[in-house]
Amino acid sequence: MRSITTFDLQYAHRFYGFKGEAQYLHGHTGILTIEVEDTINPGVNMVFPCNEIKKIAWDVLRNFDHALILRKDDPILPAILDVYEKQGIKDGHPQNTMKGEAFNTELAVAYPDCRLVVTKETMTVEGMIKIVYSLLKDKLNIVKITFSSGVNAASEEFEVHCSKDRCPLCGIALDDNGTCSKCGYKK
Repeated sequence: MRSITTFDLQYAHRFYGFKGEAQYLHGHTGILTIEVEDTINPGVNMVFPCNEIKKIAWDVLRNFDHALILRKDDPILPAILDVYEKQGIKDGHPQNTMKGEAFNTELAVAYPDCRLVVTKETMTVEGMIKIVYSLLKDKLNIVKITFSSGVNAASEEFEVHCSKDRCPLCGIALDDNGTCSKCGYKK
């Protein structure tokens, strides 16, 4: 069975090298849907609490919300970083409270202090799915991710490789020591 949760992400990007409207810097509201599959946890009668899926995923995904997403070879990237430096916001600002966990993967690097994600490839809906899966595959049993942005949408299904031990009292994944971080249950 599956638990499903969605995220609304506001972001700006452009398709560097693209011939058409998307070559210009523009913004979107993206809808990301993550489906997690496992057996139903008999203690709480659910696969995985959707609010816990949201909490785990949001730690990483908030880097994409109200952020600028550019390809690493985009020539406007140095200019934007220069402007941020001159404004004194490149290394963060006290009002920047939407920061997620910084990450540096083969596909993307998050710079939470300046609300910027730099990608290896153009940030399409397909690209977003690849990035999200690479960031969350070890944290959640993801079987499907769908991302829609404007009139574009894509979806990909994944094979679950393992089952995660979950707390029989609240349903969230147990840590490496068999302890529930939410309620303190110990396996």
